[in-house]
Amino acid sequence: MADYLKRATKTAETGQDDLSGIVRGLLSEIATGGEAAARDMAARFDGWTGPALVERDTLAAAHAQVPDRIKSDIRFAHANIRRFAEAQLGTVSEVEVELIPGLLAGQKQIPVSSAGCYVPGGRYAHIASAIMTITTAKVAGVGHITACSPPKGAEGIPPAILYAMDICGADAILNMGGVQAVAAMAQGLFGLPGADILVGPGNQYVAEAKRILFGHVGIDMVAGPTDSLVLGDAGADPLLVAADLVGQAEHGYNSPVWLVTDSRDLATRVLELVPALIAALPSPNRENAEAAWRDYAEIVLCADRNEMAEVADRYAPEHLHVQCRDLDWWLGRLRSYGSLFLGEETTVAFGDKAAGPNHVLPTSGAARYTGGLSVHKFMKTVTWQRATRAAARPLAEATARISRFEGMEGHARTADIRLAKFFPDDDFDLGL
Repeated sequence: MADYLKRATKTAETGQDDLSGIVRGLLSEIATGGEAAARDMAARFDGWTGPALVERDTLAAAHAQVPDRIKSDIRFAHANIRRFAEAQLGTVSEVEVELIPGLLAGQKQIPVSSAGCYVPGGRYAHIASAIMTITTAKVAGVGHITACSPPKGAEGIPPAILYAMDICGADAILNMGGVQAVAAMAQGLFGLPGADILVGPGNQYVAEAKRILFGHVGIDMVAGPTDSLVLGDAGADPLLVAADLVGQAEHGYNSPVWLVTDSRDLATRVLELVPALIAALPSPNRENAEAAWRDYAEIVLCADRNEMAEVADRYAPEHLHVQCRDLDWWLGRLRSYGSLFLGEETTVAFGDKAAGPNHVLPTSGAARYTGGLSVHKFMKTVTWQRATRAAARPLAEATARISRFEGMEGHARTADIRLAKFFPDDDFDLGL
C-alpha cells in the first residue's frame, strides 16, 4: 500500500465552479456581436486596440528584432519538431482491400481544410507552443493555418513568437488571445476561414471555450493545468529530481507535480531540496512554484517498482519522467502518459521546447485514453466502398434480411430494388 509522504490539499478543479457560465457569456457576446465584440474584448482584456490581423511589415520588424542566437535556437527546435511530425506522417497509410470478390473497401487520409493554433501569452512567452502546433499542422497538410496569441499591451505579440509563427508556416496571425481569439478562429471572423479544429494550450478560459465549442469544431483535447510525475529509485540523483519537479511547478499555481519512489532516502532528500530551489527562482516563477508545491504536489512511497508503475498508470500524467534503473523495463511496462522521458539525460523541459515529440499533451488523467497533439489530430480517416453487380447480390440479400429483422423496411427496400434491377430473372427469399 503506497504511503503519501506529502499529499495535495487541492485539485485541478478547485475554484472552477463559475468558469463555464463566464465563458458561455463571452462566447454568446461574440456570436451576437461578431468582429466588433471580439475587438471590444481584446481592448478590455488585453489593452489591444491595434489591427486584428498581424501585417506583413510587423512580421518583418519582428524578424529584425529577435536576436540571432534565439532565431537559431528556434530554427533548431522547428527542425526537430518537423522531422518528428514527418516521421509520424510516414505511419499514416491509405488502405484498399477486396473483402469478398467484387467488393472493394478502403480508407483515405484527408487533412482538415483549416486549423486554429492557440499560442499562450500570459505569464510567459510560449515560443515553443507556436512551433509545436503550427509545424505539426503544416506537415499534416492543413490547407489554412491561423495562429493567435495575446498581445502584450501596445507592443502586440512578442517578436520571438511572431518569428516562430512565421517560419513555421502560419497563413494568418491574430493579435488576440483568450475566449475572443478562440471564438474568432471558430467563427471565421476577420476574413479568415472558420477553423475545422482548434489546437494548442491555454489558460482555463481558453480550455473551457474549446470544450464548449467542441462539436461545432474539433479540438485537440480539453486541457487542464500542466502536470508532471517523476519515477525515481534509490539510484536517482535527488538534485535532478527536485529540479525537475520545481521546473514544472513554475508553470502555474495549480500545476501538480508528483514524485513516486520506492526509496525513502530519495523522498526525504527531495523534500529537503525543493524549498531552496523554489526560493532561488525569480518572481513570478517563485510564487507559482511555491503555490503549486504547497497545494498540489505529492510524494508517494511505494514498496517496489511494480507498485510505482501502478501508481503512475493511475495518475496518467501529462509528463512522465523515469529516473530509475532498467529503462527498457519501464518503457515496456508503463501504459498511461502523455509523453515519456527515460533517464536523467533527458528532461521534460527538453520535450517542452526543442526535442521533437509534441508538447501539447493530455492533462488531468486524460492520458488514460488519448495521446497528445500529432499529425493524426489534423487528419480525418475516412472510408469508401464500391462493388460489382455480382458482389452486390450477397450484400443486398443479407442487408434486406437484417434490415427487416431490425424493423427498418426502408433500408430493406433499397436492397430489394437493386436485386430487382440487377437480377430481374431471379427469385430471392428476403423475408424473415
